[in-house]
Amino acid sequence: MPKKVTLHFIENFMRTTYVYGTEFWDFYYLQRPAVQDKIDWVIGVIRTMRMVPERFFKHLEGTEGLFEIRIKVGSDIFRIFCFFDKGNLVILLNGFHKKTSKTPRNEIAKAERLKQKYYEDKSKK
Repeated sequence: MPKKVTLHFIENFMRTTYVYGTEFWDFYYLQRPAVQDKIDWVIGVIRTMRMVPERFFKHLEGTEGLFEIRIKVGSDIFRIFCFFDKGNLVILLNGFHKKTSKTPRNEIAKAERLKQKYYEDKSKK
């Protein structure tokens, strides 16, 4: 009989993720299961790998501290915006299905507004 193995990944996480607001979940739950699975997998990579490959996680040029989580499923491309707070805490903001080569400015602006609101809410606590 095979030996049962219990894996405890939580102790190995390098980063913690936190979803701010509802925009991420609104995006996530609209996606088909294969996309949700890939999002979960890539977020797991971001949590656990010391050096995350740029194909999964990249600083968004022209912004102050915004990063994009990069998801590809088949020929579909998705992006999730996030930023760091308190060192290794990654705050997930909003996501979208990328249909053009350039990231839409309105999606970046939405992420910047959410980031600002996060810090405003945090300062009230």
